[in-house]
Amino acid sequence: MRRVRYEVNGGPEVLFCEEVAVPEPGPGELLVRCEAVGVTLPTVRKVREAKEPAPLGGEVAGTVVAVGEGVTGFAAGDRVTGLCFAAAYAELALVHEAMASRIPDRASCVEAVALVRSGLVARGAYEAGRPRPGDAVLVTAAASATGALALQYAKAGGASRVVAAVGSADKADFVRGLGADEVVVYEDASWGEPVDLVLDGVGGALLGPAVRALAPRGRLVAFGSGGGSVDAYELLVRSASVTGFHMAAVARDEPERCARWREELWELRRAGTLRPSVFVELPLAEAAQAHGIIEARRNLGKVVLVP
Repeated sequence: MRRVRYEVNGGPEVLFCEEVAVPEPGPGELLVRCEAVGVTLPTVRKVREAKEPAPLGGEVAGTVVAVGEGVTGFAAGDRVTGLCFAAAYAELALVHEAMASRIPDRASCVEAVALVRSGLVARGAYEAGRPRPGDAVLVTAAASATGALALQYAKAGGASRVVAAVGSADKADFVRGLGADEVVVYEDASWGEPVDLVLDGVGGALLGPAVRALAPRGRLVAFGSGGGSVDAYELLVRSASVTGFHMAAVARDEPERCARWREELWELRRAGTLRPSVFVELPLAEAAQAHGIIEARRNLGKVVLVP
């Protein structure tokens, strides 16, 4: 089978495709023939910034072809999506049973990759912000796969005003089409009227203006992998708060809640409340191009590899 990996850290150019043996599923694992693989910013960052090469993990969707010892919830022929922590950029990948969920009959694998993981993160980050009907909500990285769904969650949750913060003005029409009432660009001197809740998937230098965008007693939820620090004085003068959200903790500690959220995602998708966006589908061998798109922040929604 084919898989993509890298041997030295660097930009997209370090990725290469190779032929390897098909892996054997271990205890609790599913062997999935991948029909879609989601490319995420954390994985792109890992290739460039990690101390040493690490497995290209990520979201996959496809058909189960074999199961390991102890698997009871899935069988060969089932269509699933889930997280692969090892070699996700591959024609066949190993997914632990606890990280997998079924894909509804009428949904495609590409749709599943665009909706489920990004939707879970968006759902969890929104809930972590303790939203109230009538809140004004600002979402950073609003044109990303997760940001676009977070924006829609806020709209569906009764926000009085949803502000989309993006890296460039050419993304404005996209986020307005998803329901944003206002659009601001990161470099703008002001992000407009203060908001009650900020959902931040960027971090780093953007944390400063994100905190300053908060109204008194506002809340900021940090859910991205960009790190950064917050000025405690800025929180003090606003009586504001910051909390972090990591989806892995919910998946590990509250599997029942995670399962409910997945069901909710598909229900909202069927109702048309959530519309996952796919920016481009690329062959597995063009993984470098996929990483380049995300590094340049050109994507409007999900970037997907199709083995």
